Amino acid sequence: MIFQPLEKSIMELQNAMEKNEITSLELTRFYLDRIETYDQEGPKLNSIVTINKHAIDDAKRLDLERKNKGKLSNLHGIPIVVKDNINTMDMPTTASSVLLAENHPTRDAFIVEKLREAGAVILAKTNLSEFACHGFTDGTLMGQTLNPYDLTRTPGGSSGGTGAAVAANFAVSGLGTDTVNSVRSPASANNLVGFRPSTGLLSRGGIIPVTETQDTAGTLTRSVMDVAILLDVCVGFDPEDVLSAEQSGHIPTSYTEHLKLDGLRNKRLGLLSNAQGNDADVNRIMEESLQLMVDNGAEVIVVDVPEFEMNRIGKDCDVQYYEFKKQLDLYFSNAADCPVPNFQYLANSDRLYPVIADFIKECAQVEDPNQLEGYKDKLLNIIRNRSLAYYVMAEYKLDAFVYPHQNILVQHVGLQTQQGRNGMLASTLGFPAVTVPAGFSKKNHEAPIGVPIGIEFMARRWDEPTLFEIAYGFEQLSQSRTLPPMTP
Repeated sequence: MIFQPLEKSIMELQNAMEKNEITSLELTRFYLDRIETYDQEGPKLNSIVTINKHAIDDAKRLDLERKNKGKLSNLHGIPIVVKDNINTMDMPTTASSVLLAENHPTRDAFIVEKLREAGAVILAKTNLSEFACHGFTDGTLMGQTLNPYDLTRTPGGSSGGTGAAVAANFAVSGLGTDTVNSVRSPASANNLVGFRPSTGLLSRGGIIPVTETQDTAGTLTRSVMDVAILLDVCVGFDPEDVLSAEQSGHIPTSYTEHLKLDGLRNKRLGLLSNAQGNDADVNRIMEESLQLMVDNGAEVIVVDVPEFEMNRIGKDCDVQYYEFKKQLDLYFSNAADCPVPNFQYLANSDRLYPVIADFIKECAQVEDPNQLEGYKDKLLNIIRNRSLAYYVMAEYKLDAFVYPHQNILVQHVGLQTQQGRNGMLASTLGFPAVTVPAGFSKKNHEAPIGVPIGIEFMARRWDEPTLFEIAYGFEQLSQSRTLPPMTP
């Protein structure tokens, strides 16, 4: 194999396959070799739960199909990893819990079906925080995933397995889910682009849920271009997810049309003052990033919205406690031969990850959230905040908000918490948000190039095109993506 796949984008790999410089089979074997070298050996990142035993045969079949019929799409023959709370018919879907080790779905999740139809190779399932309930990617099935930039730190969460895998080049890109911070947190921690769409743009059908209000699928990639290519394939109405019907009329011909080198020009960005922290490294990177944007035609306006203070949003708007039991019971009831029959079975189990056990026991007490005033109050607060966000953006003529995704560095392994994250604003509003690599903290012996720091942009609901213009413009200027030194 003369062509070097390391760090290559979807289109670079697609063009190489079209020129017969590499095959999908060679590409698949390349990634499988890296998984063996760095995930199971070497630094032992522990990001992969299950390797798809059909991946090699799928790659061979797709190579033959390309030869005989031409490519299906820009994802033809491209290996993708999938967070292990997203159903796959050829691998278990475990939520990184020993209780679901033998959960074998009979059909793919909607977005996995879309990827297969486009010719993607579903390479493996990735580790996550057990039942996607916390932010450091650890659970009873697999244990802790490590950050390839600093092995003493977590990869964020809950989609940290996908984040570490894509950062370490175990696949071209990956799928995650995002209820609070769960795609953008690993993006910030792993020097990646993490995209949370407008809620409803990517179907939740076939995904182990947490909430109806806040859940969405999302993507983790090494570039904004790769996000747009994945999104073009994965959007669509799914009858199993009624919210996906709202995307009608909001889908452009292609999201790639909105990737502009001067995407920052004449953009007005609202810097959320209450999302800033006191970490010197994060503040330095933010200042440099904001100056870069201003120097290239953007205008940054500092805005203070007390209602958008993150602890306040968690207290006033987060509905996980109220919706978790109902949503998970729906999944269990529709799953064929699922080893967990219902939510109460989880609550009664002594085999849950300790950090989430008490939370699940509390959630088990919720019979009908619609009868609870606290739930109604939170839903009303979400509506008020959404109206406020639209108002602030109109008043200041903003195209998007901007803030650090995490205003401190990602936490060390063992701390069992992930402080300083700002992702809940977009999650509760249902607005699209993307985290982009912005730079690194100072180097030290544990992090030879420093710890990654991500900057986040959030636009109005269904305004992904503007979001991509901003994110792509910034990415092309900052050029902050770097391969982890632990996985050369």
